[in-house]
Amino acid sequence: MKRRDFIKKSTATASALSIGVTGLHALQNSKKIVSKHKFKLNYAPHLGMFKSHAGNDPIDQLHFIADQGFTAFEDNGMKNRPIDVQEKMAKTMESRKITMGVFVAHKIYWKEPSLASGNQAKREEFLNQIKSSIEVAKRVNAKWMTVVPGHVDLSQNKDYQTAHVVESLKRASTILEPHNLTMVLEPLNYRNHPGLFLSGSPQAYQICKAVDSPACKILFDIYHQQIQEGDLIPNIDACWDEIAYFQIGDNPGRNEPTTGEINYKNVFKFIHNKGYNGILGMEHGNSINGKKGEIKVIEAYRASDSF
Repeated sequence: MKRRDFIKKSTATASALSIGVTGLHALQNSKKIVSKHKFKLNYAPHLGMFKSHAGNDPIDQLHFIADQGFTAFEDNGMKNRPIDVQEKMAKTMESRKITMGVFVAHKIYWKEPSLASGNQAKREEFLNQIKSSIEVAKRVNAKWMTVVPGHVDLSQNKDYQTAHVVESLKRASTILEPHNLTMVLEPLNYRNHPGLFLSGSPQAYQICKAVDSPACKILFDIYHQQIQEGDLIPNIDACWDEIAYFQIGDNPGRNEPTTGEINYKNVFKFIHNKGYNGILGMEHGNSINGKKGEIKVIEAYRASDSF
């Protein structure tokens, strides 16, 4: 499943979601799984991951997530949801002690140059969207927002493009720093997202060092970097001081851990032993549809977290 599909799906459903008063439904359904589990790390599901058990209501889904022992949640499409929905979700997360993870902060240019081009109009558009994301972050108690610099500009040398991206991110950082908010840059693999400017963790590390701000860090998506560069634990270690957020997906298939080639138990153990107390977003699909598949996801995380 491609990242843009997650974003499009989140955006498409944002306006359709409504808040009901059926929270008890999720609580009742949660009893059909197993007893609440205490995870060592803060894994963050997204809306839709457990809808066969919890239903379509986002509040019910948040209750179900908490009842399984998950302590975090992420939502690519949060910025596009009605304000009243954002507020009710935030209230539920606060009451259930769920930490809000990332949401997408701006329009991502998947097919045309944006920040890498140095185009002033594109830069101003990006900065304005960063400003508008601050209110969303405050409303839902988020500390992180996802940024993807967009497509490469084939008309320019890569070094010039890097300078353009760094300048845009420096300006965005000055906007975010007073609010103690962090944009996390996500490198995306070339197989699923050919032509994007940011693809590797060393590249993201170099850019974050150049920006030199607590408001600009790395989102290390383990699925993408397994495809792009592999050597996961050494690369995580090399980037460690610039990583603020992780996302998860096994390869091939981009489904839950234990369905592919990544030894997530060892990866999670390494991250835990480094003292990480942030969020690991579950940005992947379920390998099996329906309730059976949802139980499989929960069991996979319990197994991979048992180090």
